[in-house]
Amino acid sequence: MKIDSTSVHVTAPQTEVFGFLQDARNFSHLLPQDKISEWSATEDQCSFKVQGGITITLVQNGTADGNKVLMKSGDKSPFPFSLTIHVKESGNETEGFIAFDGEVNMFLKMMVEKPLTNLFNYMSTKLMEYYQK
Repeated sequence: MKIDSTSVHVTAPQTEVFGFLQDARNFSHLLPQDKISEWSATEDQCSFKVQGGITITLVQNGTADGNKVLMKSGDKSPFPFSLTIHVKESGNETEGFIAFDGEVNMFLKMMVEKPLTNLFNYMSTKLMEYYQK
């Protein structure tokens, strides 16, 4: 299952946004605080429980081309997935979006596709809002 978030424009240089996203501790600024609990993070991974009791672990899996932050599911995640955060310079701004690729069966896809799409769109919007302060 593949999901791409909406693309957003961030009022900050690409190098700054890229650096922010490389530190998994910063993901706390992007997640809906009222829907997560048991947050823990280091520079290269984060873990949290989502509403409904599922634990998600994101582990850094490197970078690519200086404009992609690569993440993958950790051992506590309910299914294997990868998350690629794309950021590219666009004039005086940075344009970015989140691409998700998960190995889910059709039954699970029906249950998680809409909530995950909403989550990634929320995260993209929060990234944009973070730099508008």
